[in-house]
Amino acid sequence: MAAAERLAPLVEAEADEAERIYHQTDRLMAEIRRIGLHCFLTPKAAGGHELDYVDAMRIVERLSWADGSTGWCLMVIGIQAAQLGSFLSDAGVGRVFSNGPDIIGAGQGVPRGRARPVDGGYMVKGTWSYGSGIHHAEWIHSGCFVMDGDKMKLDRFGKPEIVLVHHPKSEIEVDGNWDVLGLRGTGSYDYSTKGEELFVPADMCWLLDAQPFRGGIQYTASIVALSTWGHTGWALGVGRRILDELNKLARTRTDAFGILANSASFKQAYAEAESKFRAARALVYQAWEDMGETFAHGNRATLEQITLTRMAMRHLHDVISEISTFAHRAARGASLRPSILQRCYRDIHSGTQHIFLSDEIVQDCGRVLLGGASKDAEWMILNLRG
Repeated sequence: MAAAERLAPLVEAEADEAERIYHQTDRLMAEIRRIGLHCFLTPKAAGGHELDYVDAMRIVERLSWADGSTGWCLMVIGIQAAQLGSFLSDAGVGRVFSNGPDIIGAGQGVPRGRARPVDGGYMVKGTWSYGSGIHHAEWIHSGCFVMDGDKMKLDRFGKPEIVLVHHPKSEIEVDGNWDVLGLRGTGSYDYSTKGEELFVPADMCWLLDAQPFRGGIQYTASIVALSTWGHTGWALGVGRRILDELNKLARTRTDAFGILANSASFKQAYAEAESKFRAARALVYQAWEDMGETFAHGNRATLEQITLTRMAMRHLHDVISEISTFAHRAARGASLRPSILQRCYRDIHSGTQHIFLSDEIVQDCGRVLLGGASKDAEWMILNLRG
């Protein structure tokens, strides 16, 4: 956390340039790598810090406050390193972490490609979107449907089987197409396999329902917990910055109606926005601290615990979307011009587009809380299975 605090001024200083070039700057990424901040969730067995989720979330929250795009890329890099370090076989870890934990992965875990099983691995083909942080990455992580001839192979629940494949960045082509509303500095370019197909050895792949080979018990909650953790921590930082920027503006901005902070209606609306954000943040940390207690006692997370983290993530984004719209309107034109407030407004409304915030996932949360899930039900990336 101390390292994150020291890094924050540089994050803010580089934010405008990252927006201009549409990806993180070389200067900032070099400093993140120098201090090893991106290794915070990497398993100790792979040379990382293996922080618990709550401590790691506070770091992402702090740096997302400094700049949404930087916080987003940091959480993505952290998720990728955690997965690679825990779910790859020994041979795969030997390849990826041969020079230590300082690796950067990027890609899209939501299945958009196709993987054809062959001796020793898979032949993979596809095009993926939103490869956040891919400009500085060395390793690519991509979700694929496992094929059985011309049809998708189905698992025991009758759902498409999904494999996550990993390979060097040199084996894909990156499109320069990240011209977007918000999160401009993330460099979330589309990418695709080169040629007809790409061979990925089996020791660089794992099925979506695989169990980790190494790391603490927190990794048994899989990519579902990791992805939920990342998007939650990011939103906390951006949401807090929106309110802080509005607070600062309201104390000094004067127009024909006087100082904004002196308006009775504004003071009430601001207090309500603070209440909503702080309540949503409290829900988030309650859910994650409860799950952390379970891990600390050597037990796996329950279905309901994971459900509550996913529900809290969606609720948090809904609240921040609402308060950012309030901030934009209350600013009386100030956020029309380039500013931190405008950037936060654009960033949060880009973040709410993520598929992990879909209504279908929230509906499955309701099914769990209503007792409608089976005893062996488990969360996958996009749905509840069972």
